[in-house]
Amino acid sequence: MRQRLSDVVEFWRFLLQRFVVDRGANSAAALTYTSLFAVVPMMTVTFTMLSAIPAFQGTGEQIQSFIFRNFVPSAGEALQEYLRAFTVQARQLTWVGVAVLVVTAFMMLVTIEKAFNTIWRVRQPRRGVSSFLLYWAILSLGPLLLGAGFAVSTYITSLSLLSGLDALIGAKTLLSFMPLLFSVAAFTLIYAAVPNARVPLGHALTGGAFTALLFEAAKALFGLYVSFFPGYQLIYGAFATVPLFLLWIYLSWLIVLFGAELVCNLSTPWHWRRRALPPLLVLLGILRVFHDRQLRGLPVRHLDVQRAGWHLPEDEWLEMLELLEAQNLVCRVSGGTWVLCRDLGNYSLHQLLSHCPWPLPRLGQLPAHLDEDWYPPLRNALEMLQEEHRALFGGSLAQWLKAQAE
Repeated sequence: MRQRLSDVVEFWRFLLQRFVVDRGANSAAALTYTSLFAVVPMMTVTFTMLSAIPAFQGTGEQIQSFIFRNFVPSAGEALQEYLRAFTVQARQLTWVGVAVLVVTAFMMLVTIEKAFNTIWRVRQPRRGVSSFLLYWAILSLGPLLLGAGFAVSTYITSLSLLSGLDALIGAKTLLSFMPLLFSVAAFTLIYAAVPNARVPLGHALTGGAFTALLFEAAKALFGLYVSFFPGYQLIYGAFATVPLFLLWIYLSWLIVLFGAELVCNLSTPWHWRRRALPPLLVLLGILRVFHDRQLRGLPVRHLDVQRAGWHLPEDEWLEMLELLEAQNLVCRVSGGTWVLCRDLGNYSLHQLLSHCPWPLPRLGQLPAHLDEDWYPPLRNALEMLQEEHRALFGGSLAQWLKAQAE
């Protein structure tokens, strides 16, 4: 029990460290700035898509009211009328104006994808047709799915009214959970579709549920803060809703990005994070897997490396492959697998070390034991190198500076 508790604490501490390293606060600020300009275009595109289907006439206004009633704290309710007025005016634009609004909405989606790719350590974002299709699917299918959900909710309510009081109570209970269910579904879809990486659906669902619950808690706490600490209203007066609304958007993006960190790191084995092996050892272990499978005429996948005991996450696996591919040691083959493309008998360890971006590990960083045949001689070589280094550079700085002066 104590070990499990220690694992949980270590995991969440690791998440916080990754969130800071990935500059989650800066990404949330950038997304807040982008959201300020894209909220009206996104609402306009949503209303336009829904108005194209006769069955969804008027659903856009229902969705807007639903979002402000259930997903935005009370401080943002005053902005609803302004946003509705902006949206009505935006729908009177020409086709050129509508195209500009669509481009603005696309730019927001691009910013979201960049933030997610930073978390997933993706080096090659989507380009061309695949990127356009993803964004277009979000802008077109998202409103339609929301409209379908509201249509189902309306249908359930109408059935309950025709079936008596008990059914009405049951329908109200079901509908009371609709905001949370919508949040879980929306966050799950975002975490599964937006990153340009393979995300297991179970991990996306776990992150979606966590983010939705954290979102509900933040909404309640934010409402309490606005109620008990009315400093913004004393300073800004009637203008207080704008900074409060921006603060809420920033907090929302912090929650969404932290949930993305959770989804990304659910695939990382905990014991790998605790061991923290030097990258050089991991690289040699991967090369050993490549060499062994080449002798058997087999390609290498990330799963094969994990089964061999090297449980590195996806982003570190891609980083190792990038280095090996740059040295013409491995190359990609069909099915997303990799093979050796160079005879390791004609490639020295010195050549590999000279091209590694990481420094040589110190003896204190090396594990006492590693189940690899190459590890004992490598450790001995590093010990000899450290002794030689100490012998060559053991003199005091005063002696070296005096020698240079002479």
